[in-house]
Amino acid sequence: MSPAHPWRFTFLGYPVGFAQPEFLLLCLAAAALGGIGILFAFRRLQRIRKVIPEGSISRLAPGVSAARPALQAVLYGLGLLLFAFALAQPQCGSRAELTKRRGIDVVVALDASKSMLARDVPPNRLERAKLELSSLLDELKGDRVAIVVFAGDAFIQCPLTSDYAAAKMFLRAVDPEQMQQGGTNIGGALLLAKQVLDNADRGSKDRVVVLLSDGEDLAGEVGDAAPVLQEAGIKVFTVGIGSETGEPIPIVNKNGEVTGYKKDASGETVLTRLDRAALASLAQATEGEFFYEPNTVAVTDVARRIDKLQKSELESRLTVRYDERFQYFAGPGLALLAAGMLVWASKRSG
Repeated sequence: MSPAHPWRFTFLGYPVGFAQPEFLLLCLAAAALGGIGILFAFRRLQRIRKVIPEGSISRLAPGVSAARPALQAVLYGLGLLLFAFALAQPQCGSRAELTKRRGIDVVVALDASKSMLARDVPPNRLERAKLELSSLLDELKGDRVAIVVFAGDAFIQCPLTSDYAAAKMFLRAVDPEQMQQGGTNIGGALLLAKQVLDNADRGSKDRVVVLLSDGEDLAGEVGDAAPVLQEAGIKVFTVGIGSETGEPIPIVNKNGEVTGYKKDASGETVLTRLDRAALASLAQATEGEFFYEPNTVAVTDVARRIDKLQKSELESRLTVRYDERFQYFAGPGLALLAAGMLVWASKRSG
């Protein structure tokens, strides 16, 4: 069944409702099964009366009656009806609670430069980086996350949020063809990530930038940005995307077909390589870590590392908690089903 919205209303001045109202449809099924059971019980007795005289039924078909199977159908039907109510999670009464969410602020810097179209990791580096980021969002536990996308310049693709579904929606829109300036400027992306963290409302004590990149910094500004982040206490976790063997950069048309490969001014094919040393050096300079898993998802380890950092209170809100009452229906429902089984047993022994 597809999830439904809670159904709330007021009864005799009390707030009541059902957390899973779609299960109330099972009440109709339970009533129908009970009615069918009763109908079959009486039809069975009628068929017996057609072939056996009324006075001979007790002698030729001892124990046959409509009462026991009808009673059994009623007990089973009522038991299933109560279980359907229990599955709908009936709620009665409410109380206000102060809910506090703890976590850290994480900015993911995603490299969307042309070199990320290289296909040394399937299907290409950018799609692999998107997979890593999507997996990271699945692993985070209450942390706020923002996405900064960069090539020659950087911009905020998604502001700090705890709505991971919204962050994934912003992630799907990332496209290297829409980057206004070519090249790769990791330093600019790091400084923009710091700005996002500095402007955060009720920012966390521990702050992290996760860099997903092949490490090629053509603008050469990463060395200037690293000390700034280190002084601000921002750790950079770098995730290497690509291989160190060298891969040509494909030129792709609007249909996603490769029409050629990028060449330099002398007409030679440009090769792009994972700069493992640069990414490791950046992580070390900010007291972060470098992660590289060519065959599996690396962000699982990143998420574990983030989870070990000191959590701060990012949000507190007053929420309404409804008191669950399912047990008042599940218990009697079980008792009725058990009683129905006993009725069946007594009939067989009769």
